[in-house]
Amino acid sequence: MRNHVFPGGIHVPILTWFKDGPRQEIDWEVQEQHFKYMVESGMHGLVLAGTNGEAVTLSTEEKVELVRRARAVATQLGRPDITITLGASGQATRQVIDECVAAKTAGADFAMVLVPSYFHFAMDSAAIIAFFQEVADNSPVPIMVYNFPGVAAGLDVNSEMLITLSEHPNISGVKLTCGGIGKVPRVTAATSQFSVLGGQIDWLIPAMSVGGIGAITGMANLWPRACVELYELALAGKTQEATELQLKAATSEWAFAKGGINGSKWVVAHLLGYPATSAACRRPYPLFSDPSKQEWIVELSERLRPVEEALAKQKQ
Repeated sequence: MRNHVFPGGIHVPILTWFKDGPRQEIDWEVQEQHFKYMVESGMHGLVLAGTNGEAVTLSTEEKVELVRRARAVATQLGRPDITITLGASGQATRQVIDECVAAKTAGADFAMVLVPSYFHFAMDSAAIIAFFQEVADNSPVPIMVYNFPGVAAGLDVNSEMLITLSEHPNISGVKLTCGGIGKVPRVTAATSQFSVLGGQIDWLIPAMSVGGIGAITGMANLWPRACVELYELALAGKTQEATELQLKAATSEWAFAKGGINGSKWVVAHLLGYPATSAACRRPYPLFSDPSKQEWIVELSERLRPVEEALAKQKQ
C-alpha cells in the first residue's frame, strides 16, 4: 500500500514574488496576498517552489518559510488541511533528500522531485530510477515525480520507468509537464493508487478520460475558479459543458505556455493589481518588457475573464 495518495483536483504552482532591490528578497506582503487569493478561490492544493515558483533561485530556508506562511494563511482562512507540496530539487541525491526533510519540517504534505540534469549525459534510465528510489527511501514525506524534460536537459521519465517507480510505497504519482498524454493510459492501466496529473490544463479532459486525476497548472495563478470548474465538470461527466470550457482554457493557457515565467508573472501582477515591480523574476531571468508581447499576453489571458468573474459571483 502507498504511504499517501496524492489527491486529485487542481493544484497551483504558485509564483514567488520578489521585492525590487539588489537582493530581490521575497515580498512577503504580496506573497501572502497571493496565498489568500489561491486558498479562497478553492484550489485543491498549493505547490510551492516549482518551476513557476523559480525554485532554482530559492534557498532551502526560503522554501521552508514559503510552506510555513502558506499553511498559516490557509489555517486563518479555515482550510488548515489544504494539500501543500514543496519542490525538492538539486543536482545531488543527498541535497534532494535534505530538501525533502526540510519539507517535512516545514509542514508540507508532499515533495515534488525533478530529475537531476547537470550530468545529463550519465543519467540513463537505470540511474534515473535509482535516484527516485533512493530519495523515496529516505524522504519523510511522499514524493511526486516531476517530469519536465524542458528544464532537465531533455531527460524524460517514460511510462515504463514510471510504472517501475509506482511500485515504491513512498512515490505517490507524477506531474507530466511533457505533454505526453499517451503516458496517462499506459501508466494508469498498469498501476494502482498512483496519481497522474498533467502539468498543463489544456489537455485535462483527455487525461481524465483515461485515468488522470487533475492538473498542476500555472494558469490557476490567474484564473483559479475557471480551472476548478473545468475539473469539476469533467469529474461529473458533463461532457458538453466541459468541452466548451476546455477549449476556452486551452486558448488562454497558451499565454502562460508561450509567455514563459516572466510573462506569466507580468500578466498575473498586471491583471490582479500587484505592484509592477513584483513582476520581475530573480535575475538574470530578463524582464517581460516588450510592449507588443505585453499586449498579446493580456489579450489572450483576458479571454477567460468572463468565466472567472461569473464563477466568482456564483459563490458570493
